Amino acid sequence: MEAIYLDHAATSPMAKGVAEAMIPAYEGIIGNASSVHSFGRKARQQLDASRQALAASIGANEKELIFTSGGTEADNMALVGVAEANQAKGKHIITTTQEHHAALHTAERLEKQGFRITYLPVNEQGLVSARDVEAALTDDTILVSIMYVNNETGVIQPISEIGSSVKDHQAYFHTDAVQAYGLVDIDVHAQHIDLLTASAHKIGGPKGIGFLYASEGVSMNPIQSGGEQERKRRPGTENIPAAVGFEMASAIAMETKAARNQEYQAYKQILTDTFSEAGIAFDINGDPEKTVSTIINIRFPGANVEALLTNFDLSGVAASSGSACTAGSVEPSHVLSAMFGPDSPVTTNSIRFSFGLANTSENVKEAADRIARIVQRLTN
Repeated sequence: MEAIYLDHAATSPMAKGVAEAMIPAYEGIIGNASSVHSFGRKARQQLDASRQALAASIGANEKELIFTSGGTEADNMALVGVAEANQAKGKHIITTTQEHHAALHTAERLEKQGFRITYLPVNEQGLVSARDVEAALTDDTILVSIMYVNNETGVIQPISEIGSSVKDHQAYFHTDAVQAYGLVDIDVHAQHIDLLTASAHKIGGPKGIGFLYASEGVSMNPIQSGGEQERKRRPGTENIPAAVGFEMASAIAMETKAARNQEYQAYKQILTDTFSEAGIAFDINGDPEKTVSTIINIRFPGANVEALLTNFDLSGVAASSGSACTAGSVEPSHVLSAMFGPDSPVTTNSIRFSFGLANTSENVKEAADRIARIVQRLTN
């Protein structure tokens, strides 16, 4: 029985050519990019090239890109770093109730330290209102942090509209774009984004590296103590092979973006068409017209998420109940709770399916057939 992976929003397999691109960096670049000798200069040259390419992919310049260990560190840097550096201007931060835990738990940490956090609601389609953001701004607001694409529902937030609302305010605008990068067109300057988070392993790159874009005008403290790497913003010897892999994965993602979006949208259709033909009851969470092509969140009335995931796994299908960071937890999804209320059955009968490099039309159809049979058995 073929194992079929429908959990690319958690992590993606490496894109073809990425590992090969990293090998010369592992074998041939032995110097530290902070060293002044020839070995160090060679390392610095490669690091700068990767930084420049990744910065260009979002319309930024290389001076504005900080390499991190991934999305979680980048989110922490954006929230904590900005909060600490700007608290003399105010201690108010705006975010939403459906953020990834990397941002949500960081906001809760800052709240315990005396910062005032406004957690904006989302509607039943999973969208935050740009008007709500604008209305929540006060004289002491220093940061607005709203994710670009929700990691559980795939819903695309009105980032350009929010950026326009914040651009003339003292507050900086941060967006966690981990699920958006490589799928949607991003131009940080045109969209008035001051800080942006991305992660390599979501787009077919290596695990353990991401970046934080921080506009040159952003005042931000480092959140770690150590050396002066990354322009004194993030200490630690840089992971050059991973930076090379990130650069390669990004180049592939940008070149194939249109074709992949079309392909993944077709996979969604295969999945839902198969469910409809099987006669099982299901509904899609979030506005299907405002979601990325890779993610679809489906509720199965009368089913239980733990039973579904266990049976899917036994049948060789990998899916998720939401964020991989809460895998194994029996707690209802905080994202679906924000959309439908904490007592809604939707929070405990919904599954996230996410597509990517490990999928074909054939294995998506096979997975859909297996899923339909399981749902029929568990709900009849």
